[in-house]
Amino acid sequence: MGRPPRHDADRLLDAAVALVAETGPRGVTMAAVARAAGAPSGSVYHRFPDQAALLSGLWLRTASRFQEGFFAALDGPPPEAAVAAARYVVEWCRAHPDEARVLLAGAGAFGAAEWSQEARDRLATGHAQVEQALADLAQQLGRTDERGLSRVVLAVVDLPYAVVRRYLGRGKAVPALEVGTVADAVRDLLS
Repeated sequence: MGRPPRHDADRLLDAAVALVAETGPRGVTMAAVARAAGAPSGSVYHRFPDQAALLSGLWLRTASRFQEGFFAALDGPPPEAAVAAARYVVEWCRAHPDEARVLLAGAGAFGAAEWSQEARDRLATGHAQVEQALADLAQQLGRTDERGLSRVVLAVVDLPYAVVRRYLGRGKAVPALEVGTVADAVRDLLS
């Protein structure tokens, strides 16, 4: 039985996350990830055959990790599910500021147009799942028209991201008090 790899995909993606936090999405190159992980460049190319595969892997892993808890937060009775989901956005970003920077940059900053078809399909599926979950929440809240859905998206997505971006965009930690601020604002918006 062979020994386990020293430089597995997760370790390389962790190095890529750190690079995003330090230099932004453009700093994530194959060579930079190899240096940051202390790995030979061959290890990076073994796990990710090209730059697009590395960048899509980084984005999709980060989005998947975030969405798992986001969907769980939405799985409750309204309107508290909306409050829980908005709180989750802020809490997750506080706990994972480097990964939050990946999400705040957006898939386009990681060359989504150049990703493999499979990766673009996974991206589209993830977006569709979020849109459906928000539409379901709006329906449960009795907000069945376009304006109602827009208000739910504003409360659960746009507002928490704006608060998080205000801090992380300036290289600061998101204060704990913002969790309560966002929760209060969501209750007010949806009352």
